Amino acid sequence: MEKLKEWLIQKIPWYTEKIHSILMYLVMGVFTTLINIVAFWLLASFFEWDYRIANTIAWIVSVLFAYVTNKKYVFESYTPTWRDKLAEVSSFFGFRFITFLIDMAFMVLFIDVFMLNETWAKIWVNIIVLVLNYVFSKWLIFKIRKPN
Repeated sequence: MEKLKEWLIQKIPWYTEKIHSILMYLVMGVFTTLINIVAFWLLASFFEWDYRIANTIAWIVSVLFAYVTNKKYVFESYTPTWRDKLAEVSSFFGFRFITFLIDMAFMVLFIDVFMLNETWAKIWVNIIVLVLNYVFSKWLIFKIRKPN
């Protein structure tokens, strides 16, 4: 993946590290969002579980996927010590838990108050959460560290 990024930066004049990071976040964000929505849909619609339980399980699955892909492919985070790793993991899951609470609040609002279809509510909520997660990840969680 690193070789592809370097090749793109060399061959495309406007392609920069910043653009690459945003593009990779969007690509991995699409995959994370699809995992979240499909898991939610399967549990809520196909298995007919309560949407709150389905939302929680879909969140767990998608956040685990997001951590691995954001660390490795989006922000290329290097954590040399166990302390750095623990700080990164705890801040990632901590901030994702904050957006989970926002996610759940909007799900309840859209479904119970506005009577929106559960799957459509999940899609709209994911747009809000995607933006918040990028802000938290970019500026607070994955600080660029290069190996010495």
